[in-house]
Formats: sequence, C-alpha cells, structure tokens
Amino acid sequence: MATIDLIVLGILKKEPMSAYDIQKLVEYRNISKWVKISTPSIYKKTIQLEQKGLIKGSIVKEGKMPEKVIYSLTEAGEKAFEKLMFDISSEPIHIFLDFNAVIVNLDSLPLEKKKMCIDSIEEKIKELKSYLEQNIREKENMPEIPATGMAVLQQQFVLVEAIETWIDSVQQCLNGNE
Repeated sequence: MATIDLIVLGILKKEPMSAYDIQKLVEYRNISKWVKISTPSIYKKTIQLEQKGLIKGSIVKEGKMPEKVIYSLTEAGEKAFEKLMFDISSEPIHIFLDFNAVIVNLDSLPLEKKKMCIDSIEEKIKELKSYLEQNIREKENMPEIPATGMAVLQQQFVLVEAIETWIDSVQQCLNGNE
C-alpha cells in the first residue's frame, strides 16, 4: 500500500487535481505496468489519505460542469511523501514475476506442454518488448515527459531484454531434454 500512497502523494506534490485526473494520469503514464496500482485503488486511496490529513479536498465548480473535489498535499502530506521516498528507496528490492509460478511447476508437465508454456511466456515478453519500444520511440523526444519517466521505461526495456535471454536458455535446456 505504501507504493500507492507514494504515487498519489507524488502526483499531488506536483499539482492539485481530482481523483479522476490522478487516475487518468496513472493510465496515461502507464504506471500500472510497473507498479501494482488499480483505478479503484486510487479513488479509495484519496479518501484514506484525506482521512489521515495527508491531503485536503476542496470542492470546485467550473462553469456548467458538475462539482468535483480537487486534492492537494497538506504539510503532513509533504512530510509523509518524503518519508515514503526514503523508506521505499532503502527497502530490499523484490522482483515479482507471476510467470515464475509456471516455471517452478514445469516439471509436472510432459515435455510438449512445458514447451507450450514457455512459448506462451516468450510471446508475452515479445509483446511487452514491442510495446516498450513503441512507447520509448513516441516519448523520447517529448519535452513534457520527465527524464525520470524515461528512465523507468528504459529500465523496463532492459529487464525485458534480460528475460528474453533467460527464456532462450530455458528453451535450450528443454530442447536438450528431448
């Protein structure tokens, strides 16, 4: 949960906005591709953070549009943001890959089905790599994209390349067992 707190507080540190706008920004930046965060969790989180006094909501009405709540950081929210930055950056790094549950259970399948599972993982990795390549190409010359955002895209691309190499070695090992 601290990760979602940090995402929401970090977005509001830059500028006040509604929960809907936070959610749209998370979608636009594809944050949910590399941090476990969902749209419903953003709405829930803004309510929780307001109850804790870390953000403050103000009702705003623009023209004929319906009223909406615009959230901004409180002083306590500023402090919580910095604390989370230091806390999370000093935690051990964990890389969770759901497909590892398949890998550890491969021995329970016949060879042909093992290969089907590995081929499926390989295909999904290729799809992710293609998506990242396109995303990097589209965003690398956009001045409004922060360098830190590009750094995360590059990190994801490097990880995907490493997983591709690893998948090749798993496939070679399976092929050696024929």
